[in-house]
Amino acid sequence: MKAILIILTFLTMTTLSSAQEKKSFYDFKATTIDGQPFDLSSLKGKKVLVVNVASKCGYTPQYSQLEELYEKYSSKNFVIVGFPANNFMGQEPGTNEEIKEFCTTKYHVTFPMMSKISVKGKDIDPLYAWLTEKDQNGVVDAPVKWNFQKFMISENGQVVDFAAPGDKPFDDKIVKWIENR
Repeated sequence: MKAILIILTFLTMTTLSSAQEKKSFYDFKATTIDGQPFDLSSLKGKKVLVVNVASKCGYTPQYSQLEELYEKYSSKNFVIVGFPANNFMGQEPGTNEEIKEFCTTKYHVTFPMMSKISVKGKDIDPLYAWLTEKDQNGVVDAPVKWNFQKFMISENGQVVDFAAPGDKPFDDKIVKWIENR
């Protein structure tokens, strides 16, 4: 009987410990494209669409649709956060300043843009390691396949799902997730 109690106590503590170790989106920090610290916990209570972006990609025109999506739903506790990345065939070679100029001039982007990071490989940013690995996010393995992969984050800071790079920002999957209250 004593052995059973010890085992049950151990299992309970292990389960609680594992639950406490799981991170949420809000445990990460980023740097804005202007070089300012950005605590992702400031987005608590909002649905967040995280997108790795690039300026010289076939999917770059999605910037227009992302901005339209942001404008349509930003008043409904929704935000898009763009993370420029140069992981795919050098399609984001610019500096943060050049990227910002490109996004605001050509696509009139007003949603938050962060500094350029790596979204895969040995130098993957910790946020993207969490987004892409089920053992970290608890939901899905979703390695970034290309620029403009989209991750859906709940109001509680958990990964809900992701959309492939070729899925348009107004794809039913994304819109239904945003509108589902």
